[in-house]
Amino acid sequence: MMSVSATPSALRDEALALPAEQRAELAVELLASLDDDISDADPDEVDRAWGEEMQRRSAQITSGDVKTLTWDEVLDQVAASRRSQ
Repeated sequence: MMSVSATPSALRDEALALPAEQRAELAVELLASLDDDISDADPDEVDRAWGEEMQRRSAQITSGDVKTLTWDEVLDQVAASRRSQ
């Protein structure tokens, strides 16, 4: 059993050593815990914030400040990243 004072990197390393099924279960539980943290958020405020974020991202794409990628480019980058690990 891991101590409460374990570092995030130590927790990550231990989690990554788990079998895939257990890692998946842990991932689901961790993601659900994030939902719990925001469950008190005002839905209208969340909608407003996402609207602003979509406008910001759209403006970045339109201005050329960011480059979009095709799905194939994303897959290539993920594969390259995994090969380098």
